[in-house]
Amino acid sequence: MTIKPLKGIHHVSALTANAKENYQFYTKVLGLRLVKKTVNQDDTSVYHLFYADERGNPGTDLTFFEIPRAGRTYPGTNSISATSLRVKNDVALHYWKNRFEKLEVDHDEIQEKMGRATLSFRDHEGQRLILVSDETNIGVEGGKPWDKSTVPSENGIVGLGPVVLTVSRPERTINVLTNLMGFREKQGYTRNNDQKEVRVFETGEGGSGAEVHIIEDAENNRERPGRGSVHHVAFRVEDEEELKKWVELLKNNHLPNSGFVERYYFRSLYFREPNGILFELATDGPGFEGDEDFEHLGENLALPPYFEHQREEIEAKLKPLDTKEF
Repeated sequence: MTIKPLKGIHHVSALTANAKENYQFYTKVLGLRLVKKTVNQDDTSVYHLFYADERGNPGTDLTFFEIPRAGRTYPGTNSISATSLRVKNDVALHYWKNRFEKLEVDHDEIQEKMGRATLSFRDHEGQRLILVSDETNIGVEGGKPWDKSTVPSENGIVGLGPVVLTVSRPERTINVLTNLMGFREKQGYTRNNDQKEVRVFETGEGGSGAEVHIIEDAENNRERPGRGSVHHVAFRVEDEEELKKWVELLKNNHLPNSGFVERYYFRSLYFREPNGILFELATDGPGFEGDEDFEHLGENLALPPYFEHQREEIEAKLKPLDTKEF
């Protein structure tokens, strides 16, 4: 059985306690487009919001589950400890630093990592984010910012960059990444703030949109997730045929997994790597325009066909969220 390499990062899904405030920050402050307002398919009483480039191209989606009673996050090990967002060049990072200062967004100074300029910041719930410049990047292409964004297109976010995993036993995660998932190690770096070594792995065409960065932390407790934490990271599979091969591969390697899962906007497979972090493999399509046209993505509550008969019941449980005014 021949399986094609994973193509890069597909999406990252995180937690928020307030969908309205989350929508305000990620559209008005970060300038992302809400390409889909739907529900968590495993718990239809809460929103699932998808922010991305102009049409939600694979590799550009940062998504949020709304958990209204979510407590604070207690950072720790065995977690997705940072999510990166790509911008076109170094000049864009200076635009963002000025924007964050003006809008009072918590941020650090611009720093260099692996020859790339980066800018770490936190959203209003403490979500740990990093802007990374594509100026020297070679590899998976980014997306295209929405032309109606609050941020000029030349400075806009073009997709997801590296995800950072902090784990207590890195050799276990690395074994899955390299021997099962086909990632390859490249030159790592030393983190500026605490001098921790960061090991870097990439897949597919490589580059910022296809990297996982791993930091060892065997001393702290496991992270207690809440608002501002990351739920899972998904990696790109070309199509349904390829995904079914991955289902078979995980089965043959006796790795517990969800099996094939229909998500309507893409097809998925879920499993936990040995340190307990949830990984998803997701197909590049069908995409977000099957139930809404391009010009009106994210404006109304979208439900996959298999939930449509429950629309009235589902809508009754959700707080109204106006997403027609960008």
